Amino acid sequence: MELAFVEGGEPVGEDGTAPLLVLHGLFGSGTNWRAVARALGRHRRVLLVDARNHGSSPHSSTMDYPAMAGDVRELMRRQGLARAALLGHSMGGKTAMTLALESPALVERLVVVDIAPTRSPGDHAPLLAAMAGLDLSRVQRRSDADALLADAVDSQGLRAFLLQNLVSDGKGFRWRLNLAAIEASLPALLDFPALPGHRFEGPALFVRGERSEYLRDAHRDALVNRFPAAELLTVPRAGHWIHSENMDGFLEAVEPFLA
Repeated sequence: MELAFVEGGEPVGEDGTAPLLVLHGLFGSGTNWRAVARALGRHRRVLLVDARNHGSSPHSSTMDYPAMAGDVRELMRRQGLARAALLGHSMGGKTAMTLALESPALVERLVVVDIAPTRSPGDHAPLLAAMAGLDLSRVQRRSDADALLADAVDSQGLRAFLLQNLVSDGKGFRWRLNLAAIEASLPALLDFPALPGHRFEGPALFVRGERSEYLRDAHRDALVNRFPAAELLTVPRAGHWIHSENMDGFLEAVEPFLA
């Protein structure tokens, strides 16, 4: 699939520095990472990628990690990239891990943000139901949608994040997410492919939030078995959304590794 992306940072230099591909999490898009790209793009070309069924990328009824890793491989081929550094958060982290395990020669280094190569906790079905159940005929502005979602989604911050996916076509509002495909694919998205015998021997940094349950000490064996060079760092005062909850701490953990 030909993924949409926005670009920033410096062009690939004569020293052969690999570009950085940033892969967002579920319900997100590449543009959620613009602030991070401004910081990390001082020395690398940065591509902020929209996953299938998200952002401006095409929709598909198939949505699992081998397919999404294949999308990133195709993006690299189209861009003429022999290698790239990967940074993936949550769902994007699992996509990045899958690509690194399947095609290690394509990955210069790997940053995984607050997710483990195992089944993940959480139940996103209520959020999907709330979005799918929103009566878009009653929405004339984004604030209308926020009010309609308030009963089902009590966190204003979470509503604001979800509503970034509500776009106007001039006649009304629509979700740019493929809600039906995401709902059907939730079991695969919460899990992680077996990929027996696959390992990524290259540099790998796993960054977790101090308050998050997605990547804990119990996951260390799973990390080392698949990523023997893995380093695990904890960012204080942050949960699952490390890059927005503690941007300075996130960059302090990630920038030296990418440098």
